[in-house]
Amino acid sequence: MSYLDEMVWRGLVQQVSDERLGAIMAGEKLSLYSGFDPTAPSFHVGNLIPLFALRRAALHGHKPILLVGGATGMIGDPSGKADERKLLSVETLEANLAGMRRQAERLVEGAVLVNNGDWFRDFSYLGFLRDVGKHFTVNMMLAKESVRARLEDRESGISYTEFSYMLIQAYDFLHLHDHHGCRLQIGGSEQWGNITAGLELIRRLRAKEAYALTLPLLLDSAGKKFGKSEKGAVWLDPERTTPYDFYQYFFRVEDADVGKMLRMLTFLDRQTIEQVEAAGRAAPEKREAQRVLARELTTLIHGAGETRKAEEAAAALFGPRTAGAIPPGAPSSELLGARLAGGFFLVDALVESGLCKSKSEARREMEGGGVYVNDERIQKIDHLLTAGDARDGVILLRRGKKSYHALKIV
Repeated sequence: MSYLDEMVWRGLVQQVSDERLGAIMAGEKLSLYSGFDPTAPSFHVGNLIPLFALRRAALHGHKPILLVGGATGMIGDPSGKADERKLLSVETLEANLAGMRRQAERLVEGAVLVNNGDWFRDFSYLGFLRDVGKHFTVNMMLAKESVRARLEDRESGISYTEFSYMLIQAYDFLHLHDHHGCRLQIGGSEQWGNITAGLELIRRLRAKEAYALTLPLLLDSAGKKFGKSEKGAVWLDPERTTPYDFYQYFFRVEDADVGKMLRMLTFLDRQTIEQVEAAGRAAPEKREAQRVLARELTTLIHGAGETRKAEEAAAALFGPRTAGAIPPGAPSSELLGARLAGGFFLVDALVESGLCKSKSEARREMEGGGVYVNDERIQKIDHLLTAGDARDGVILLRRGKKSYHALKIV
């Protein structure tokens, strides 16, 4: 399959600006880019769609460019947002850029990495108005969905700062067209207005054709954003989301979603994916399709060694267990034995372990029968953990059917 044919089969094409794009990419190798603003020091699961779109392009011989927004990150993109973004400090932006760059170099091998802060640093305000702003009417900008949606909310509205974001992104496309021969921009479906503004700027100033391709948002079968867990976003940084939690997130994908996620998020070929889907339908209780999904993605992001640890930890926690046997990779923390001497409130243990976000949430879970200590259900909200709960130096906490945490007594 050609690049675009593969993207369509995988369900990764939302919109294209020109119906000829598939034939163009089949006949020549294009330079293409996608941009990411440094709102955090790590990518999250939702970013995998555009990141992997660049990686897939490279596998088809195209030339990917990954842009990190040192300039646009200082402004904030209004697309898909109901409220104004909080402005980040220069120090925070620099730290976020460094974290994203390290991940990008590994995830999209061979990509040219650029930072739009490099070409906007010396751009004067008046120069930008004359060279770029002159080519856009306010009428056209107001018609873009990202702007119109915010204008309809009289309480939030949109600042001039965020209103100008579209022009900055349009100039990014022009700059990459001029300096890297870039002719295609890809991004999330909410980016359509920003991307097509770049097409218009290239057409007006260079009389050249450029193209846009947007990608669908990563949603589950219920229409909710994929990549959110009880603890928040699922990050690629192992310090923010452990490889074990990352593996478990994908292993828990619903049967209705696993086929779609295999196509959208892995690099397995069509025949393999269809075989895995068929095996999953034949014996859904074995969760083999989920296992393949979790294994492929954890290996891509964290490496084969961390995948092996995550699977060993899961086998120990969900299968027959030997008391005290908590292998590397299992979610665990140390607890001073002295804290058990007078009794340690289970509510506090649930919060400190991260199984619950707050004491009120912990109490609700306990009252609802969803909390276990060493596989024994505990519903008394004033329950105290003591030294007698330790099994070979370990107290195993569980929330619901699948969320475990081991307290290792020291």
